[in-house]
Amino acid sequence: MSKVKTQYVCTECGAVSPKWSGQCMECQQWNCLVEQVENKKPAQNARFAGYAGAQKQLQKLSEVKHEETARIPTGLGEFDRVLGGGLVAGSVVLIGGDPGIGKSTILLQSMCKLSESLEAVYVTGEESAQQISMRASRLGLNGEKLSLLTETQVETIIATAQQVNPHIMVIDSIQTIYTELLQSAPGGVAQVRESTAQLVRFAKQKGIALFVVGHVTKDGALAGPRVLEHMVDAVLYFEGERDGRYRILRAVKNRFGAVNELGVFAMMEEGLKEVQNPSAIFLSRYQQAAAGSVVTVTWEGSRPLLVEVQALVDESHLGNPRRVAVGLEQNRLAMLLAVLSRHGGVFCQDQDVFLNVVGGVRVMETSADLALVCAVTSSLRNQILPQSLIIFGEVGLAGEIRPVPNGQERIKEAKKHGFEIAIVPKANVPKKVPEGIKVIAVSQIGEALAALTEI
Repeated sequence: MSKVKTQYVCTECGAVSPKWSGQCMECQQWNCLVEQVENKKPAQNARFAGYAGAQKQLQKLSEVKHEETARIPTGLGEFDRVLGGGLVAGSVVLIGGDPGIGKSTILLQSMCKLSESLEAVYVTGEESAQQISMRASRLGLNGEKLSLLTETQVETIIATAQQVNPHIMVIDSIQTIYTELLQSAPGGVAQVRESTAQLVRFAKQKGIALFVVGHVTKDGALAGPRVLEHMVDAVLYFEGERDGRYRILRAVKNRFGAVNELGVFAMMEEGLKEVQNPSAIFLSRYQQAAAGSVVTVTWEGSRPLLVEVQALVDESHLGNPRRVAVGLEQNRLAMLLAVLSRHGGVFCQDQDVFLNVVGGVRVMETSADLALVCAVTSSLRNQILPQSLIIFGEVGLAGEIRPVPNGQERIKEAKKHGFEIAIVPKANVPKKVPEGIKVIAVSQIGEALAALTEI
């Protein structure tokens, strides 16, 4: 077997160097050389060898036969929802999240359930087999048929898996895995990329559903090269506070399902339990109504979700008033405050504005714009809004209220939870309003603020 050669490539300019140095000799940047396996150059006479038969390999898209993809249920309904209906054979799923958020817990629960009917292998590079067994015992899981492997070398992992030929496999975590082809330490950019490439290739060839656990940086992004997210079929993020009870699993990439699909779990003594009705837990409001509290309907993946938006506006004692948003985009808060001042006549230039989405949910879409504006106005004016009120809609820079997708389904979801009044964009008013709910259509921000005073 010929010796594998390595080279060092600059991440800034792409220059190749035979050995590592602190500075790239081409672009003069520091600490930008990463190790990678040197690709063998094709033989000169083979460059055009395949051109003659290339046309035979082409086929029309209409001629390609496709079959309905079979799904493997994981045993957790919310997990299956985020995956797009269950696992797909040959798929590679990357799960990231903060330490202690529940990544290993949910995978161990699913693998113990799947191992009852399928061959499953759990590969751990961070914990010993005794630690995994203790966790399974603490959670009350039946792991008699689950195979464990404590290994960090990717070649050994693949060789062992070839003997067992599993249906599902877990790698926990990719930052601890290394390949003998490279000399760099585990967790480096080159090691993560090359190890993942080998595992993905193996999973695709054998039709194995592969889970890969990834660490995150202090900014919340997946550690390692960005290409890691492009190599896999689905990327899932765990959100929530470690000391909190609820965990949110969100799909930011999924080739087999909807993007931004969301699953809600509760961390219990016996592990993660799925929450069947997430809107109910996010609407646990105080019995006594308070100013600055508004409920809105967001659309997460394939379902509506009701969340409470809270605003606190207070006189600022600083030269530059504070703008703090938790669960919403900071820049969008500043933009909406400017629109509220210009087109709504509500001035917050000398006020500190704090915004929070109850329950630790992160609202990614623009349907919460109108609710945010109304919450800020309610807090500034100390105006208590009815608890039976629901508000959603996008606010434009000209002060217009723009429609949002799935408006009718949002109103139905609000009606199902007992809401009686809805302030929505004019274009989202259904032709037949459901009984028991009053829909107020608005087209300008001034109309929405006026509707608040008339309720």
